[in-house]
Amino acid sequence: MMSQRENIIRSVRFERPERIPMGFWINPACCNYYPPSVLDDLQESHPYLFPGFRRPSEPPAAPKPPVQSSYVDAWGVTMASPEEGIAATAVRHPFADWSAFERYSPPPLPDLTDDEKKRPNLAADNRRDAIATGTLVSGGLPHGHTFLRLCDLRGYEALICDMADEEPRLWRLIEMLEAYNEAMVRCSLRRGVEWMGYPEDLGMQVGPMLSPEHFRTYIKPSYLRLMHLAREAGDIIHMHSDGDIRDLADDLVDSGVQVVNLQDLVNGLEWIRQHFKGKVCIDLDIDRQKVTRFGTPAEVDALIHTEVETLGSHEGGLMMSYGMYPGIPLANAKALMDAMEKYSTHYS
Repeated sequence: MMSQRENIIRSVRFERPERIPMGFWINPACCNYYPPSVLDDLQESHPYLFPGFRRPSEPPAAPKPPVQSSYVDAWGVTMASPEEGIAATAVRHPFADWSAFERYSPPPLPDLTDDEKKRPNLAADNRRDAIATGTLVSGGLPHGHTFLRLCDLRGYEALICDMADEEPRLWRLIEMLEAYNEAMVRCSLRRGVEWMGYPEDLGMQVGPMLSPEHFRTYIKPSYLRLMHLAREAGDIIHMHSDGDIRDLADDLVDSGVQVVNLQDLVNGLEWIRQHFKGKVCIDLDIDRQKVTRFGTPAEVDALIHTEVETLGSHEGGLMMSYGMYPGIPLANAKALMDAMEKYSTHYS
């Protein structure tokens, strides 16, 4: 049997993987909505999705009522979350008014830890350990590293107006962000990262959050430079974006993306097939809005079968992932896990 590492690499390179790589992530908030023992049962009974899972020896903590939280991040953005596990959103922007920009100090540039700096063979050691365990050394930028960070700092509407008005200070802000992101990418490379992630939501339910013209002018140049660093090092470039990104797809691939993680039903299976199949590795983000939430177990199974039939091939080029959040019926969660494991060998 191929290791997870070899299987993923073969999928990305269209070199006939043994199975379709499948990923299933359970949001921490689920522990307060479902019996922990049931979640443990589901993970324990699906070893392909949860390799190495071991049931906790300690009894599970009692479910907690949703607790709102807020904090100020390293960039000075006030973030708020409705409950643990649910992504926080910006509720206060450091310079909603540009006048605050002149006295703004960004966080220090990322660097290796002191312990990492003492290891002369850091990258080689990490690669060796990854090969021994059949995995890849993964790293990259945090979610929302460029466009969404600009939104957090300025506010979405203000940022879009800045782009339309060709606000000159916006370029200085972009340069500040890119310097930070470049330092982070270079740190990842020094750690021997082979799978470099550039996660950033760019889409809405219909259409992108910014025009293709504004993306090409303000965001794509940074993407090109940041991805080029990793491409030169031979890394696999993975890009995640929620939402409808069809109008930006060509620009993302042109920026250097080799694995594109996009939502299935929002972008449309047929469009994804025509645009990416056989050309770029598809990391399909399985629906969380319709079928898996409101359909039947049989419909969940049919969805995965259809997606594999539409986008998969013996050569590879397809990966699939799912994020489980509170609300999905447990019967559907089980049906989804069953289908992902069953159809992972569809082309074996």
